[in-house]
Amino acid sequence: MFVSGAATILHADLDAFYASVEQRDDPALRGRPVIVGGGVVLAASYEAKAHGVRTAMSGGQARRLCPGAVVVPPRMDAYAAASKAVFALFRATTPLVEGLSIDEAFLDVDGLRRISGTPAGIAARLRRRVAEEVGLPITIGVARTKFLAKVASGVAKPDGLLVVPPDGELEFLRPLPVRRLWGVGPATAAKLAGYGVATVGQVADMPEAALVALLGPGAGRHLHALARNRDPRPVRTGVRRRSMGAQRALGRRHRTPEELDAMLVGLLDRLAGRLRGANRVCRTVTLRLRFGDYARATRSHTLPQATAETAVLLDAARVFLGAAAPLVAERGLTLIGVSLGSLHDDRAVQLALPFDAGLAADAAVDGVRGRFGSSAITRAVLLGRDPGIAVPTLPDEPPD
Repeated sequence: MFVSGAATILHADLDAFYASVEQRDDPALRGRPVIVGGGVVLAASYEAKAHGVRTAMSGGQARRLCPGAVVVPPRMDAYAAASKAVFALFRATTPLVEGLSIDEAFLDVDGLRRISGTPAGIAARLRRRVAEEVGLPITIGVARTKFLAKVASGVAKPDGLLVVPPDGELEFLRPLPVRRLWGVGPATAAKLAGYGVATVGQVADMPEAALVALLGPGAGRHLHALARNRDPRPVRTGVRRRSMGAQRALGRRHRTPEELDAMLVGLLDRLAGRLRGANRVCRTVTLRLRFGDYARATRSHTLPQATAETAVLLDAARVFLGAAAPLVAERGLTLIGVSLGSLHDDRAVQLALPFDAGLAADAAVDGVRGRFGSSAITRAVLLGRDPGIAVPTLPDEPPD
């Protein structure tokens, strides 16, 4: 086991992040239901969530559920600035910070007892500093493992602090619904419910072989370990992401094949630029689709040569989108997403021959955007179209 024997891992998660920033910056919104994003819900305040509003829901459905909600346009620059300020406080607390997203991180405070006090005291001070210096509510779970710290923060939301002592871990875990287990979505929960399994304790009581037979080797062993709070992963710093992705929620309106292709171009153009900006290349391109009946499809392709060239990545994704066209026409499409996986440092990959002019063109586009802004140059197919929203992400920086 790599983890400490004490509850020294913090999972810090900003509450309803985008909506909280809006309520912080506009006092008139405080205490009122707030929805960020009009066509599709990007975030909802807890006042709106109480009416059933959820992220990625269509704006029309959200307004029907919560007619009194205030709908505000997203301000990504404000969210990025708030995230940067909060992460500065994380790093002032401990050097061991593992960011998960712009509003969520693990912190390891083991060894800080003499200079900073108990993990619970450190967490309480961190919450107070985030509230006073950044003006945002944050929930923190404290536990011996990363998994349990994340579960604790989820249970403590909103604006709470929950410490799970080592001698009370299983007592805390067992009554929780199976959806609290990392990796259990609606499909897995439904499959377990079909066998009368509804709580973490019931999963823990199942033989590992039975879980493997039901869910497959990877998921079965994963859930068997988590239900018993076996999670040896330490908080890791300086680890670069293994994939990067972007998606776009489409609502319920019918989209033509040309519109969907333009959206795919926009997503890949943005992703490939991020890839090159981080000096990375990728080999795996994955297209994710969510249909009008909420069924999902995922298709992946591994390229023969790692690349960051926009045209190559786009061609791979277009093959999948074209193959899915009959299903899209039949069921409709509510979400399209792309992820780039099997990432490598571009200096560690040998360039393939013959050299293509595509990378030179990409570099020229990146240069123009870097100097004059992302809207200074765009692809012809995107002219006059809504480019979608570029969600801020954590920087993918190489380790020191």
